[in-house]
Amino acid sequence: MTDTTKDAEIVASIDRAVEVLAGRRVAVLTGAGVSTDSGIPDYRGKGAPTRTPMTAQQFLASADARRRYWVGSHLGWKVFAAAEPNDGHRALAALENTGVSNGVITQNVDGLHVRAGSHRVVELHGTMRRVGCLHCGQVFDRRDLAARVEADNPWITLPENVELGPDGDVTPASAEGFVVPVCTVCGGTLKPDVVFFGEYIPAEKFREAEQLVHTSDALVVAGSSLVVNSGIRLVERARRRRLPVVIVNRGVTRADQRAAVKIDAGTSDVLAAFAERLPGLL
Repeated sequence: MTDTTKDAEIVASIDRAVEVLAGRRVAVLTGAGVSTDSGIPDYRGKGAPTRTPMTAQQFLASADARRRYWVGSHLGWKVFAAAEPNDGHRALAALENTGVSNGVITQNVDGLHVRAGSHRVVELHGTMRRVGCLHCGQVFDRRDLAARVEADNPWITLPENVELGPDGDVTPASAEGFVVPVCTVCGGTLKPDVVFFGEYIPAEKFREAEQLVHTSDALVVAGSSLVVNSGIRLVERARRRRLPVVIVNRGVTRADQRAAVKIDAGTSDVLAAFAERLPGLL
């Protein structure tokens, strides 16, 4: 297939999606592919780094594991926090502001939807912006914690050519000598406000996402392969209510056969096209 033919197919798919979504109130589910244009890699796309994520069980069971985690998480945070919203994030904020979308459900923990101006954002897997104490429940701003980590570990530096993970971490060369941050209120164990592998999404958070889908007339999935069960469950909720589903993702997803329209393309340009065309069709 030539590039010209592929481009023509994408344009035709966008036209079909606009026709399907016209006049409908839309819920949006986003995954890591929405943030790749901001420099944050995805989990499973072409060229994605091989990952061996730490599980919640490992984090809780071992002080050495927590030390390794916090070194990688802090180094990754310095890059992660510098990422800026891209055209796709801004397009979704515009769709909400013009009344086309009633909000975003995201599997991402980067906070870029909020920074782009989206108001109703359901962060299914939490956010790296906050850190909580597992003992007393105190919550800390990640920026304040990062300053404390650097004060306690002035030797720590970001390696050159670092491979950033989708959830904002890197694999450190060594964790030896690293002072792990603890709660300043009770001295307890701190954990970022994210869902680790081996943990479940909080029930109230998933109910919030379900409610957003329930009050919509269509579902747009952007930048997710829907491998994670939370995403495919929301698509199934939409299907049961006979809502049209539009998928924008490079490569195959678990719900391609259920989609009214599948657009095999990057999310930024497609979502920008939606933001330009759909408000005039309400």
